[in-house]
Amino acid sequence: MTAFHSAPNEALIQQLHALLKSAPAGLSEYDVIQRLRANKSPFVPQEPLLDKLVLFRTHFILFNALYILRDRLWADASAHLEIHALRIQLQDYRRAKPGLIVADPLRSYYLDIEQLDTTTLEDVEALLESFWTRQNDEGGIKSALALLDLDESASYSAIRHRYRQLVSRNHPDRGGCTATLQSLNGAMEALRQRHQRNETEALSK
Repeated sequence: MTAFHSAPNEALIQQLHALLKSAPAGLSEYDVIQRLRANKSPFVPQEPLLDKLVLFRTHFILFNALYILRDRLWADASAHLEIHALRIQLQDYRRAKPGLIVADPLRSYYLDIEQLDTTTLEDVEALLESFWTRQNDEGGIKSALALLDLDESASYSAIRHRYRQLVSRNHPDRGGCTATLQSLNGAMEALRQRHQRNETEALSK
């Protein structure tokens, strides 16, 4: 059984950096886990991730290491690390505009290692059920669109088409990741609710 650590592990951070450097087009979270598993990494279970709590902990450890790596790359001004479940990619360094500070709640969450030790199975089930439905603000919608690799200009029909493509590609029956599928479903639900609100508002005018 995989041991879950409550502190950043340098070996995992270095493994992730090497994997991403070898894949300039980026990797999905599923691809990263599969490559770590193929390399017999002790940080991911060798068995299928069917248990929700084990899946959560594997995901959390991975994203904790990714956000630490991103911070280090930014500090060195050497690269930018794009972090999404469907695409994790090393990119050219982006110099921030003077005085521009953007809050990143996901970074804060994944760098809080206590979340790993205190989150229960009930917590995981609640998170999976409610995460996207709570994302009704502008930042949440942008996150949902980013997960689908779309921008604000995308029509609702384009959103639905892209969603169906990604669900087909990431379905567990085809070797995909359950967590990714649940994230796609949640993102689509948030975007569907926004579409319904927009239609209702248009009809009321």
